[in-house]
This record gives sequence, structure tokens and C-alpha cells, in this order.
Amino acid sequence: MPDAPRTILVTSALPYANGPIHLGHLVEYIQTDIWVRFQRAAGNHCLYVCADDAHGTPIMLRAERDGITPESLIEAVGVEHRADFRDFFVEFDHYHTTHSEENRALATFIYERLRDGGHIAVREIRQAYDPVKEMFLPDRYIRGTCPRCRAADQYGDSCESCGATYTPTDLINPVSVLSGQPPIERESEHHFVKLADFEPMLREWVAGTGPGGRPRVQPEIANKLAEWFDSGLRDWDISRDAPYFGFEIPGAPGKYFYVWLDAPIGYMASFRALCGRRPDLDFDAYWGAGSKAELYHFIGKDIAYFHTLFWPAQLHGAGFRTPSAVFCHGFLTVNGQKMSKSRGTFVKARTYLEHLDPEYLRYYFACKLGAGIDDIDLSLDDFVQRVNADLVGKVVNIASRCAGFIARGSDGMLADALEDPALHDRFVAAGDSIAAHYEGREYGRAQREIMALADLANQYIDERKPWVLAKQPGTAAEVQAVCTMGINLFRVIATYLAPVLPRLARKVEAFLGCGPTSWTAVTEPVLGRRIAPYEPLLTRVDPAKVAAMVEASKEELAPVAAPVRAPDAGPASPPSEPIAAEITIDDFARVDLRVARVVAADLVEGADKLLRLTLDVGSEQRTVFSGIRAAYEPAALVGRLVVLVANLKPRKMRFGVSEGMVLASGPGGSDIWLVTPDEGAVPGQRVR
Repeated sequence: MPDAPRTILVTSALPYANGPIHLGHLVEYIQTDIWVRFQRAAGNHCLYVCADDAHGTPIMLRAERDGITPESLIEAVGVEHRADFRDFFVEFDHYHTTHSEENRALATFIYERLRDGGHIAVREIRQAYDPVKEMFLPDRYIRGTCPRCRAADQYGDSCESCGATYTPTDLINPVSVLSGQPPIERESEHHFVKLADFEPMLREWVAGTGPGGRPRVQPEIANKLAEWFDSGLRDWDISRDAPYFGFEIPGAPGKYFYVWLDAPIGYMASFRALCGRRPDLDFDAYWGAGSKAELYHFIGKDIAYFHTLFWPAQLHGAGFRTPSAVFCHGFLTVNGQKMSKSRGTFVKARTYLEHLDPEYLRYYFACKLGAGIDDIDLSLDDFVQRVNADLVGKVVNIASRCAGFIARGSDGMLADALEDPALHDRFVAAGDSIAAHYEGREYGRAQREIMALADLANQYIDERKPWVLAKQPGTAAEVQAVCTMGINLFRVIATYLAPVLPRLARKVEAFLGCGPTSWTAVTEPVLGRRIAPYEPLLTRVDPAKVAAMVEASKEELAPVAAPVRAPDAGPASPPSEPIAAEITIDDFARVDLRVARVVAADLVEGADKLLRLTLDVGSEQRTVFSGIRAAYEPAALVGRLVVLVANLKPRKMRFGVSEGMVLASGPGGSDIWLVTPDEGAVPGQRVR
């Protein structure tokens, strides 16, 4: 951890003020919030701002359909968005709207700086016009066949199948989404940013590094940017014709700023509004060209083009600083497929909150998220199993096992010293590695290390057996010492989970009577004080509530024809594997599952996926080769309980003989999760 506190400003992409927040949106806001909370716990000065993206044709048309003004629409949606974020514990320092005077002033200022610098071109263009609706059509209100891969039913600006970007006039057989009629072409004067003016600066920015040597963009995004550079940067159309809901361009009556010009400026506008409430903040200290503050944007990979080309260019051209880095993430699938209203997997944030604890989802997303742009999957069955096994079966179980003995045998008083200071030091020392994972947005790795600590804490309690000691005369002090140790190990774990589970952290603070959670506070154990009576900190996920949420999310949709796909466009979804031949219950009963403890875990030279595990099975030790190297650090597995297929025939491999198989689930790679035995299990015990 660095000695000097850092000054950091963080943003997430602005949710569009045209509809509710859903679980796909929440991936980004939860990812960002975890990072911000970690930075604050680490002692850094970190601010988090966001806003509703409130301009554009879709908002104008929806307001017209609903019989209200666009201002009324965005105000009502803004109230809903703020409530959803608040109830998922996404904590902004300020949440604003792009339809604000701060944003109008900044958008005008940036445009005029670009214009005065010679970076704005004005020329006539021919564009799509709906003769029925009597309006020019935004790119997304035109659909047709992709000119590159021939995929049907694609938007007018980009293809969801092959990722190509183009203009609506490039589409094959385009139609208006509003009227269903083919658009006609009309001429109109438009304003463009000459993006090629900034190519040298953009190439340098993309290739450079931010604070701590961190790349400004991820490798996948850098590769895509290289393609865009090689194909030549085209002028960027930043104007739209009336009717349009947005800010009128100065000196150009009837012309409005395209939503993608003023939307990212909303980051600046939200911060300027915060400065108006906080006299200790200086806008230029964060956004000025000479700013020493760090600036990070968390966004979806689908809007990387706007944030890594247009946005740095317009900032630089207007004399502002550029971002320290842009962090992209992937999309969310549910049960391995795109979210679906008919299947009930297109779940709104509010629908989730009506059925389930928001911290369940925060933890599950944290387990899935890494620093890359891969999509993540919400498997509802795995969601139930993981939350129940990890948070309830491992983490809060430590506190619940120890608190009762402290309350009954020691009148709620913790011992004055730790029974095993070295073990506590080991937990504290793990904070450096876990902190590095949070800093690098490798949340899944952080959660795995934390759960390995939870396994060690439970192992300590299992070995010391306070429930047995409590039945013996004269052991009250020993029971108090063991349970005080357990409580302090639990406190360290809860601190490491605090960025993910902020409400649990507050409950732990109240339970132990200690101060606000900070990363360094765990170095000093909680001793010689009375703790509050234990109350359940988390309850198990009820599968029935998950089913109810899915049912509540279902919509009856009229069947639609499947889109025609070009031969080279790829399958619409991954092909399913055939189900294996049936087995009987007798076949299944022959599998002997045993609890085993990992005694040692080592890398296997010459094998990219394997770890060599030495397992204690109670009466003997076995060696098992397991393909979980991408998901687990070897050191994090030592002491962990796993489930072993004990009667699997030994298999001779070129690395040695594997004497069984440990059970795990997941699609592969880093997304593999070992099956964890029930609490209180011991090596050699049969699992049924």
C-alpha cells in the first residue's frame, strides 16, 4: 500500500434516462463501487460521480408517447435510478443529470474551444429522413443488413454480429424503426470534429501508461484501437437536426449537440455541481491540463470507441486533462444466455430487490469480475450455492460459532490477548495480496483468497473445538481465548470483504463495537472489550425467492421470426452438447465422495492447467492432479477442505499418478469453483 494518499476521481458510464436499471447495468456500477470503497478503505481520497444521460431522440419520442414533457420524464426516471443505486449500496459523492446548466456551459465551452482551434468542420451531408414522421432519423432508428457480414436486422451505426461500424447509408435495405418505411435521403448542414487532427496525440495517449505504470486501456481495447487507427480516423458528426431534445449549438439555430458529445461531459458537469456543494474541492485541480489527480472511467466494452477516441480528443482540444485510464468490462449473461424477458432473466434492479438481498449479487459479481473484458454469467443455481456456501457457510459461520460461547461463558467479554498471534499475523499479511487484487480489479482472485482465509479460520475452530472444551470444568478462559481468536480472524475477513459487502461491514462494526472499517485497522486486534449480543449477519439464499424473482420478471412476448444470418456470421448461440447416456441410481451410489484437506499444493512443471494437490483423507494422504491452476493460487488452497471422488481408479499421467479427483464446477479457465463440504466436516468423512 502506498504511503501518501492518492487523489482519485472515478466515474461510471451514464445510464440512459429512458428506462429502469437492470442487472446488466449493475455489473458496471457494482464493479466501480467496489473499487471506490477499496480506495477509501486504503486511505486514499477517492470521489465517485455519475449522472443520468438525459438527451436524445429516444427520450423525446418516449415523452411524446407518454404525453409528458421530456423534462418530466427524465426527472421521474432519475428518482428511480437514484433509489435503485442507493438500495444496491452504490454510493456516489454526487449523482447529476446531463440536462443541467453545468453541462450546458461545459459543452458550449468545449465546442467553442474546438471551433476556435480549427477542429470543427461544417458541411452539407445527405442523411436518412422519415417522410412519415417528418424527421431525420438517428442511427439507431434505422435497421437493415450489415454491409460487411450481411447479418440482418442490425442498427444503423454498428453491427452486433461482427462489430463493424458504419453510417446508415451503408446499410443494405434500411427501414425506419418508427414507421417501418424505407427512409429517404435529404441534405442538411452538420458540424464535425476533425478527429484526424488528434491522431498523433491519441496514439501517444493509447500507448502510454498512467499512475503506477498502469496501461491506459486494456490489451483487447488497444488492439481494436490499432484497427481504427490503421483504417483512418473519420470526422465525427456532433450535430443533430430539430426536433431533438438536447442543447442547441451556439450560432447554429435548429442544430443540437449529438448526445455523445455532451454525455461524457456529464462527468465534468456532475463534478462541477459537487464542487458547488463542497468548497474544499477545486474543479481545475481535477480537470485542468496540469492536474495531478487520477481520473478513471469504468465503462462497457461496447462504448470504448467514444471513451478512448472522441473523449480524449475533445478534452485535449479544449485544454483539459485526459483520463488516467479507461477500464472496460464485458456484458452479463444469465444462465449462459442473453437476458430474456420471456424466460424471466431480464431482471430489473427493483424486481431483484423485492425478492433478494442486494449484497448477494454484489458478492456474486465480485467473484466473477476480473480486469479483462470477458462477459460474465449469472448462473442462478451457482448463485444460490456460492452465496450460501461462502458467505453463510464459511464467513458468518465463524462469528456465529464463537459469539455464543463469549456471551455465555465470558459475559460478552473478549480475552485480553490472542491465543495464536502468528495466525492473526498471517491473516493481516494476506491483506497486501488481496489489496493488490482489488487495485487491479481482479475481484475474483481477491474473493478466492478471502475464502481461503475463511477456511483457515474454520479449521482453527474445528481443531480447538470450543464446544467440547465448554463441557469440561475449568476451561472457561481457554474457551474465551479460542473464541476471541475466532472473532478476530472473522473481523479481518469482514474487513477484506467490506468493499463488496458494505452493510455487512457496518453490522460487524456494531457487533464488535469497533471503529469504521479501514484496511490498516486490522493490524490491531479487538481485545478486552464487551461485544454486542450476536444477531444473524446474513441468511441463506432461499431458492424459492430466486424462482419468484424469475417469475416476476417474465413477460409474455409475441413470437418473432428468427433473424436471417449470413453463412459466415457465426452461430446465434453456442451449440449445446448432447446429454450423456443415462445412468441408474445404483450407478451413482457407487461414487464414494470423501472430505479431504489440502496439505500441499504445487505447480506442475510442463503443465499449464494442473496443480499437484496432496490431500489428507483422514486415514491416508493422496496425490491428485487437478486442472484448476487458472482459478486458484496454490498457497491459497493449503488448509482448505475439498470433496474427493475417493474410489476413482488411479490414473497414470506423465507427471505422476493421480489418486482420485476433486469436485469442482464452472465453465473453465479462471471460472472454476471447488465444491466445499458442509461446515464441521472432517477429513475422511463420507459426503452423501
